Amino acid sequence: MTAFAVSKSADASKSSADSASTAAATSVGFKPRRLIAPPPPKKGIDHNVVALGTVRMKMTAKQTTYVVSRVRANKASVRTLVDNEVRCTWPGGGKNMVLGQNVYPGTGKYPQWEDIWVVTKFLLHSGKATTATCTTYARVASLYTKRSSVQIAGGSLAFANKFVGNASNGKPLAYDMPYGDLPVDSKHHQWQPALPKTKTPAFRELNVFGDVNYQVCQRNVACNKKGASTARFTLIVNQWNSTGKKVCQSSKTSVVKTTPYAVHHTVVPMYKPHFKVSKARGCAPIFNAYVRVDWVKGEKGAVHGTAIGLPDFRGSKSTHRSAMSHIYIVPA
Repeated sequence: MTAFAVSKSADASKSSADSASTAAATSVGFKPRRLIAPPPPKKGIDHNVVALGTVRMKMTAKQTTYVVSRVRANKASVRTLVDNEVRCTWPGGGKNMVLGQNVYPGTGKYPQWEDIWVVTKFLLHSGKATTATCTTYARVASLYTKRSSVQIAGGSLAFANKFVGNASNGKPLAYDMPYGDLPVDSKHHQWQPALPKTKTPAFRELNVFGDVNYQVCQRNVACNKKGASTARFTLIVNQWNSTGKKVCQSSKTSVVKTTPYAVHHTVVPMYKPHFKVSKARGCAPIFNAYVRVDWVKGEKGAVHGTAIGLPDFRGSKSTHRSAMSHIYIVPA
């Protein structure tokens, strides 16, 4: 997450959020719009924060739902940060999640970095009978000394699965990394985000997701700004015996990704569908899952934890936290 200072001028996006929430449904599409992004200030955070759409749903105390926000961004005037942030609230509680990366200017030279989709998805569990309201916000900021503009070409926000199975303790099968960046280089391999061993009901199969926000270069470490970082990301899912001391079956899914410094941080979505739950002797409904991140070559990197101190809107004094790298399971 790139950081810039808070502007003194308030942004009109707060009223956009208010109007967007007046007629919410359980799914909504985003209209194309062009957003102005402020330049980097001397310190702090300065993002233009614009509400794109809102959904709302009544939930029971035991209910877990699957929230998916998809944002397409392109045609940036200069290199611009674009974050897809979802903030969900209910009386007395809430949950936030943000993922994003820098978008190249729309020259056609680097199409994979000029026209991007940022997908923010997570499990939502209020723990009480209530109505949850979720809003997608685009957080944009110029990476140059002048302001920029970028097109939000479309997207959507939805409760994609309204009833997701929980662990045996009644909580979602999910884990968000706490605040802090974890180094990835020749001496540091990371096993995060990581869902600890968890007992579940008798599910038939598991769909496992691990989203990593990977940053090129580490804070306060020398870095070649014309370089890139290559890392291997491996999603590992284990089923254990009844004592949780022996693995009875395991799955590994890997991808190698190279990210240029100019992109700075990118979302690496990992997915293991249809992990069959074994009922064989020596296997119990106890699972853990994690993403192993290994440096391959180029610049050092890092795995982003929860972002802190994010202004609610441009110029606002109120701030919040938003989870970033995380892992979760949707059972079947």
